[in-house]
Amino acid sequence: MPDTDEEDFCKKMRRATREIHAISDALVNAKLAFGFMDNKVWADGLLVFYEIFRYLEGAMLRLRNTKVGQLRVEGLQRTEAFEKDLEYYLGRGWMKNYTPRDSVARYLMRLREVEDTDSLLLMAYIYHLYMGLLSGGIILRKKRQLIQKMSPFKDKVTNNDGNNLTDFGEFNIYELKSELRSSMNRIAETLDEDTKNRLLEESKTVYILNNEIIQSVQGAGNVIMKKLVYLLLILIFITIVFLQLFRQ
Repeated sequence: MPDTDEEDFCKKMRRATREIHAISDALVNAKLAFGFMDNKVWADGLLVFYEIFRYLEGAMLRLRNTKVGQLRVEGLQRTEAFEKDLEYYLGRGWMKNYTPRDSVARYLMRLREVEDTDSLLLMAYIYHLYMGLLSGGIILRKKRQLIQKMSPFKDKVTNNDGNNLTDFGEFNIYELKSELRSSMNRIAETLDEDTKNRLLEESKTVYILNNEIIQSVQGAGNVIMKKLVYLLLILIFITIVFLQLFRQ
């Protein structure tokens, strides 16, 4: 009986990146989980990934007649959604004075190098980034919205303001994930072993570069400090009350 794990290339990609993926998850939680209540942190998180998704979507169009173009799933395109959300958080004309930070520039340099020398490896970036958005990005959005609704100090977000990136409209998220996964597995069946091994190795580079740009997200430290101060004040208050009761 055939080993289904061996037949499923996406499972191989997941296994190959398990350790570095865990580091990415920890960084996202450390950087963005504490920034749910701070739009500046959220916007900066969007900003570091904007150029990456825009480049990949352009590459899929440029390479539409290749295997890379076969990963272009209808409904997944996010460039316009990124721009709408960034305009909401940063204001109109935000791009006039925008320059990608060093970590983003290095990421883009790697993408250009891959496209010029071994374009099939772009599939590693496309697969991991879109699967990450469809999974982790949706979870982050739901947590952020829940906290916003519970907070008496923040204006509630109405309609879809600032949440276009994780809104796929009429397209079902689970169906999009399934289609992307199926496309990747189907393409992998047509690749030689050397190409598949290079894709597995490049998958690790995807997460290394992701980690670099996530670490550059600004403002999360301030949010964490505010929360720590708030917790410290609560502890001081509880201690004072306890001492007063004890003295009585």
